[in-house]
Amino acid sequence: MLHKPAGILVSGNSFKTVANALPQNIKYSNLSDATTPQPVHRLDYATTGILLVGKTSSSIRALNRMFEDKKVEKTYYAVTIGEMNSDGKITTTIDSKPSQSNYKKLDTVFSERFKKLNLVQLEPKTGRRHQLRKHLASIDNPILGDATYGIEDLILKGKGLYLHAYSLRFTHPFTNKQVYFKDEFPERFQKLFSSKISEIVGGNNN
Repeated sequence: MLHKPAGILVSGNSFKTVANALPQNIKYSNLSDATTPQPVHRLDYATTGILLVGKTSSSIRALNRMFEDKKVEKTYYAVTIGEMNSDGKITTTIDSKPSQSNYKKLDTVFSERFKKLNLVQLEPKTGRRHQLRKHLASIDNPILGDATYGIEDLILKGKGLYLHAYSLRFTHPFTNKQVYFKDEFPERFQKLFSSKISEIVGGNNN
């Protein structure tokens, strides 16, 4: 498990990717089927947060399959703009494919420029490209800092996208034990919602 910063690709043709950096920066497994460490799922270029890495051929195959079969529970947090329902389910299709994201509004602060900013917990049930960003934009609550799907007059520049992959929960494919990983909130989230984030972090120490 590692933290992916914003502004770097997980993998692809670019030289600067997480996948390319792993061999020089992570300890190899000492198991018999050890291989070059590699990510077993993806995060968008602009998204921060938790990224799972496999170090053996068998673990990479098993974890890839678990993500494909939706057996990994993913929790994200975002800051959204505008008046928003307390919770909901978004099922707008993406690229003509069925998609689902569940959300829960946890806190709201008032902003002179944006009127209302919301701290939102997100659970994507499918894994389409830019799913959370597209889904939130589709209900007129775009993510703060989203230059692609945001409202033109309300684009926050220079602070990055306020979308964070916070935790992963799954049953370990080999030990059958429950595994829970989480990543700290970025500082820019803390500045807006410090007390609510303290509650979240305090309630997730498991």
